[in-house]
Amino acid sequence: MEPFDRLGDDERRAWVNLAKVLLTLPGALESQLLRDADLTLLGYMILARLSVVPGENLRMSEIAEMANGSLPRISHAVARLEDRGWVTRKVCTGQGRRFTTATLTDAGRAQLAAASPAHVANVRRLVIEPLGADFVRLGDAVERVVDNLGLPTEVLKRPKG
Repeated sequence: MEPFDRLGDDERRAWVNLAKVLLTLPGALESQLLRDADLTLLGYMILARLSVVPGENLRMSEIAEMANGSLPRISHAVARLEDRGWVTRKVCTGQGRRFTTATLTDAGRAQLAAASPAHVANVRRLVIEPLGADFVRLGDAVERVVDNLGLPTEVLKRPKG
């Protein structure tokens, strides 16, 4: 039995190519970020998310949900960002619960601003330009997969002002 014998030829080709992208693209994006900004892809995504929410802070659980990661993994990533002065963490209490928030610092905002041009250029080169007009249609189609996985479909919107 072939591994993909229940897929048609076009489906098999599309699936194998999508799997290659899913497995390879994060590493390609992270390599550039590490080389140019000494920042992991997860670290970049955390800074980017913090930069667009009111007050530039989130609960660690909200960051974990955004990154589809476990709290320990996110806590470790945020600790590395905090060690560099790019975020601060604060333990809070409210409604009978204890939780930790992460807040973007001025240095973190500056790091994100410095890292963004090369990262966006890399995203354009690796993904947007090869897809051309199909890029937005792909995003719309992938949103259905995101919904099917039960993931939030939030968009990183630019801060007002």
